Amino acid sequence: MPTAQHRLRPPMSQAHPARRTSARQVADGIWMSEGLSNSYLVTTLDGRVVVNTGMGFESGLHRANFDDVDTSPTRYVIVTQGHFDHVGGVDTFLEPDTDLVAQANFDVWRSDNERLQAFRTDRSAFAFMTRVMDGIAEAKANGRVPGQSRPEPTITFEDRLELHLGGRHLHLIATPGGETTDSLVIWIPEDQTLLSGNLFGPLFGHVPNLVTLRGDRYRDALAYVASLDAVLDLAPERLITGHFDPIEGADVIAAEITAMRDATQFIHDRTVDGMNSGADVHTLMREIRLPDDLDVGEGYGTVAWNVRAIWENYAGWFHHRSTAELYSTPSTEVAPDVVGLAGADALVDAAQARLGGGERAAAIHLTDLVLATEPTHAGAIAVATEAHRQLLAASTNFWESAWLQRAIERLESTR
Repeated sequence: MPTAQHRLRPPMSQAHPARRTSARQVADGIWMSEGLSNSYLVTTLDGRVVVNTGMGFESGLHRANFDDVDTSPTRYVIVTQGHFDHVGGVDTFLEPDTDLVAQANFDVWRSDNERLQAFRTDRSAFAFMTRVMDGIAEAKANGRVPGQSRPEPTITFEDRLELHLGGRHLHLIATPGGETTDSLVIWIPEDQTLLSGNLFGPLFGHVPNLVTLRGDRYRDALAYVASLDAVLDLAPERLITGHFDPIEGADVIAAEITAMRDATQFIHDRTVDGMNSGADVHTLMREIRLPDDLDVGEGYGTVAWNVRAIWENYAGWFHHRSTAELYSTPSTEVAPDVVGLAGADALVDAAQARLGGGERAAAIHLTDLVLATEPTHAGAIAVATEAHRQLLAASTNFWESAWLQRAIERLESTR
């Protein structure tokens, strides 16, 4: 049985900002410029098509890489979703006769991006700031740093759109189960090639991330399943994704997409079964595991996070655990009472015992109480740091690892 793609492809930690290098040909007349999300050039006999444009600061590098290949007019820029790393460089590619093409929900996502820009930028920084600063430095070294675009599509569509240019036939298909509800894929039937953007998430072969740690709208599991079914119906021979190299071979692609689809359906169905049987969300997060025949990764989302996302997408934030959930008083409000009654050292001893038994999250719960009251308590800092280090050593997930590393740095800074 072939090795699953998530075991062969790079982790998200290997993604890097755009560089001034040669664009790489990945299919007949299709060229890739790698970045935080890859940008693609599709050449035709009557001008070129650019698919996704990276962050604003990357776009000059992407354009220079593509200009090395083909300097003919840019007829279309197509964005496969409204996230910043797909649309930020649009202005760099627009020419007087260029059409910007997006799915009809694009305006919703642009408004979301603008409304919550400060919030999401702050909440993404722990995972991406180093890469962003490296990318800005690379752009400066090559002459200029374009700003982030606020693009206005000139062509939008609801379900499907066909573009015909210079012998190329591009079929745009809405896939609202992707990372955004304006997600689309581009099907080139004559080559049996699909440009999927981040429909599958940044990492192909992994479970989706139905809600991000940075803060985003919940993504619907069943819409994701339906979008993957739409791709399976096309039976692509080549899949060009938003990150890393294309995947080749119809059988491999079909098997991988089927596994991702079935894994998501399984997580959804077991979560719904658990909700209907009266199980609480934390029990389901602990107990729902994928069967062995669904060999998919958890490099960007996780099964447990998706269980919670599905639960809360259906049922909201009130879990019927405690009346206190209804009110604005957080649990840390009573931390001084707990620490005063139990004693900080006693709670740290209890945390150490939990950690010794492999209960790292429970140990962090206890040290959080102490540190909320005594932020420089050396014992609490030491146990909390070790708990985070153990979790980091066991993590294979991009977001989890980035968060744990940031937490360790913050704890160590208080010593």
